[in-house]
Amino acid sequence: MTDTIPDFTDVELKLVNQTLLERYGRMVALQTADAEVQLNPESEDLTNCPVIYWEERGAHFVAFKLGPSLFKAQFFYNETTQFGTGKESFDNLGDCVITLLQVQADHEQQMQGVRSGMTSLDFKEDTGDGYTGPLVI
Repeated sequence: MTDTIPDFTDVELKLVNQTLLERYGRMVALQTADAEVQLNPESEDLTNCPVIYWEERGAHFVAFKLGPSLFKAQFFYNETTQFGTGKESFDNLGDCVITLLQVQADHEQQMQGVRSGMTSLDFKEDTGDGYTGPLVI
């Protein structure tokens, strides 16, 4: 790819700042940088892409700008524990960052032993008398 990818705009940076403010209830320090990314899996060529980076709650977050309206994001705890959103790319930065934050929050809950997506059927236990009301502890 010979075209250069434009840096994050002020509007895009404000969008990320606002999203993080809503998520964490305070401003989070953002850093901008560049990263070499392999955009085409069939080619070994690397492309310089603008990046937004922040750290929060023990995790490191990176949002890549892959094109004028193309984004990808991931979070990691160290070099060996990296997680993506499950989606190859986004055409909306807000959706990209919100999805990343949701995936990280779900991961954080799983690491704390919280299971999400449970329904009342997961909690009901047949005591033999046909009662399947709330679980009494």
